[in-house]
Amino acid sequence: MSFKAEYIWIDGTEPTAKLRSKTKILADDAKGAELPIWGFDGSSTNQAKGHASDCVLKPVFVCPDPIRGGDDVLVLCEVLNTDMTPHESNTRAALAEVAERFAAQEPVFGIEQEYTFFKDAYPLGFPKGGFPAPQGGYYCGVGSDEIFGRDVVEAHLDNCLKAGLGISGINAEVMPGQWEFQVGPLAPLEVADQLWVARWLLYRTAEDFDVAATLDPKPVKGDWNGAGAHTNFSTRAMREGYDAIITACEALGEGSKPLDHVKNYGAGIDDRLTGLHETAPWDKYSYGVSDRGASVRIPWQVEKDGKGYIEDRRPNANVDPYVVTRLLVDTCCTALEKAGQV
Repeated sequence: MSFKAEYIWIDGTEPTAKLRSKTKILADDAKGAELPIWGFDGSSTNQAKGHASDCVLKPVFVCPDPIRGGDDVLVLCEVLNTDMTPHESNTRAALAEVAERFAAQEPVFGIEQEYTFFKDAYPLGFPKGGFPAPQGGYYCGVGSDEIFGRDVVEAHLDNCLKAGLGISGINAEVMPGQWEFQVGPLAPLEVADQLWVARWLLYRTAEDFDVAATLDPKPVKGDWNGAGAHTNFSTRAMREGYDAIITACEALGEGSKPLDHVKNYGAGIDDRLTGLHETAPWDKYSYGVSDRGASVRIPWQVEKDGKGYIEDRRPNANVDPYVVTRLLVDTCCTALEKAGQV
């Protein structure tokens, strides 16, 4: 008896990569075994020229396929060149090196993925040719006058849970048709792999409801919240003491670090990080306790407990999780190592 394996990968589209996937039929004896590498036409995914278009798919994360069911699986892959070196679009490889280098510090992440549903070119809940009531009651709201797309959200949550992903919650967001799910707490590679699969499941689940999901960081111009991927981060030292929390926050603001991070936190970040709508300006770094207008927030209970984690509020909804986790681990763990707080 054969089974279906949906091979998923991140393409080379710029400035924001897209997810791609295709189905491979595998024989029954492949169940539970290491899945084979595969290939695709990179000239159709902005990853190769037509005269040398072959790219390689190497499986890195496998989980049950909750949509097809049975023995079928989802297979997240990284993209390699035909000489088995990482493709230039493969941001996972760089994270793997950094995560291994700082593994002893036990870095952990929780990422809050915001997104927006669209139908017929309008966000769900927006009347055609007009606007709904100003934002205010939509966040974590209830009722058909304030909540739009819950059926899709619940189906997506169920699919993520059936796939065994580390989903830790969902909620309606500030703008109509805008939602959030959270992945983690997990180690760097795990959280990034699972967030990419959860994104694929979001798009695929929404197909069945004839709506589109977007990670656009500013889906509606004007006085409406953008969409982010707030990234919660800690190391063992941060989970054990407050001095390490401050060291990490200070490290993120040193020298060129603020710009080094922000320029890699997703296309269109200056449209979202304006200093309004619960954001700090993209070109100014700040941190503070319980401050949703800071670049980095220290939750109030972390200050109270004297240990815990920090929340980098700058990453866009369309950020590459392999990149944001790599940058946070590299910057913060290097600083903690230098300070002897490991």
